[in-house]
Amino acid sequence: MLRITIGQYFAARSPIHALDARVKLVCALAVLVGIFCVSNAAQLAAAAALVAAVLLLARVPARHVLASVRPLMVFLAVLSLFNLFFVRTGDVVATVGPFSFTSGGITAAALYTARFALALVAGSLIMLTTTPTQLSDAFDSLLSPLSRLGLPGHEIAMVFSLMMRFVPTLADEASAIIDAQSLRGGAFDEGGPVRRVRSIVPVVVALLASGLRHADGLSRALDARCYEGGAARTHYHDQRLTHRDLIAAALTATFILALTLLG
Repeated sequence: MLRITIGQYFAARSPIHALDARVKLVCALAVLVGIFCVSNAAQLAAAAALVAAVLLLARVPARHVLASVRPLMVFLAVLSLFNLFFVRTGDVVATVGPFSFTSGGITAAALYTARFALALVAGSLIMLTTTPTQLSDAFDSLLSPLSRLGLPGHEIAMVFSLMMRFVPTLADEASAIIDAQSLRGGAFDEGGPVRRVRSIVPVVVALLASGLRHADGLSRALDARCYEGGAARTHYHDQRLTHRDLIAAALTATFILALTLLG
């Protein structure tokens, strides 16, 4: 669970990598909203076809995508079981002991789990095909209208960039803290739920102290470099829209239209 791949870029030469990060973010948001609005098999098939096509165009190995969504597979399994056991709409299809399974529960278990899985893969592809620097620059550009209104658009983008940078670092430190506690006799997989929760408390305290130490060091580094939030700055890489970005936006709009018609 601590092998987090959030923010880990997979270098490749593909049409998805070459897209402008701003266009990728906007298109990804539209696709994710469309996926969560899927309500029938035809829409689900269209969403799966789009995600599969993007995966092929991105030229990212399937094992990297699966590694990025593996920590959330348990959540998907629990969500599927909840829908299967607690949704009581439709006709009763089968009965096993005290449990009865309805057609509505089976449909909900399959549909909602598939929707979440497709959304996770789509979101993972954005992270795998876009560097953290490109993502932060894209957020800075998309949030720039907020700065004109007096809101901290640049600061929000910077906080997002720092979050992307320190998630893998904190995950590595959490793993090191757990190893150190285990060498000192800490047992994280023994006893009941209450004992296991109590064994995690020292890890959380140490990780919180580590996070505060990183935050203090980062603030000192920004002060030493005379950082000023919201100051006008140029970028090493200019963000320019090309014909690829227009094609991606058109295909995304076509996908949303297709979902609407199929619905």
